[in-house]
Amino acid sequence: MKNEMSQKESHKKTLICLLDEFLRTGNQEEIKEYLSSNSNLPGPRGNLELSYAFAEVTEDVAAKKHLGKIWELALRLADVSANEAPVNDPREFLPFCGAVSLGAIASTHKELLRQAFPVFKKLANDSRWRMREGVAMGLQRLIAKQGQSVLAELESWIEKDEWLAMRAVVAGVTEPALLKDELIAKGALALHEMVFSQILAAEDRKTSEFRTLRKALGYSLSVVICAVPKAGFEYMTRIAGSKDPDILWAIRENLRKNRLVKNFPAEVATTKKLLF
Repeated sequence: MKNEMSQKESHKKTLICLLDEFLRTGNQEEIKEYLSSNSNLPGPRGNLELSYAFAEVTEDVAAKKHLGKIWELALRLADVSANEAPVNDPREFLPFCGAVSLGAIASTHKELLRQAFPVFKKLANDSRWRMREGVAMGLQRLIAKQGQSVLAELESWIEKDEWLAMRAVVAGVTEPALLKDELIAKGALALHEMVFSQILAAEDRKTSEFRTLRKALGYSLSVVICAVPKAGFEYMTRIAGSKDPDILWAIRENLRKNRLVKNFPAEVATTKKLLF
């Protein structure tokens, strides 16, 4: 952990210098080169410490009378396409960092929320899984500082067949640190209820997009239930009664998670009985 912190601080120092140069010249290339060359890609895990450092530095610099230029930089990075930066290419790290940075900047500039939401919704449908993770992380930064207004916006993403947008919603709200806020935790459960309602009404469930959402729901509900256990288990009990195969699969997966098994053994045992 200490090593990760030192790496992050080292990245921040370098990024501050690179952003100063960008603000002076308008040249993005050195920033792009630094991010991609230190991305850890190709590989199983991108350099998250670097992405966090970039988000924090851009947020700080944007607050110092450079909002327009830094926002535009983040937008351009986030717009790097799959053709330009395919999965596991070092350049894929550029739009990933752009997405997280957009969330960081907009989190402290409420006037940018209206601009950020359509960008995030578009990116939520990106074919690259790492980009979809970047969207979830960006949304988490928004929720951390703009709570209820972000949750209200995310309700509009829950529409028929918008499976990847819904995946962004459930992944975005299932951050334990955010769920310590009771209102956010209740809102996260309400959003899950809306998503499960869409599943119950769905006829076509054979797409890869649907499977991506279902996979996320296989863990996300348990994270929310840890924050609001009484309401969460009551809800799980209700939807178990639907006997819907995809709903039942999601319930089984969540009931296997140690976060529920260890902390709520009686509730888990009772709920399991409803599945047979």
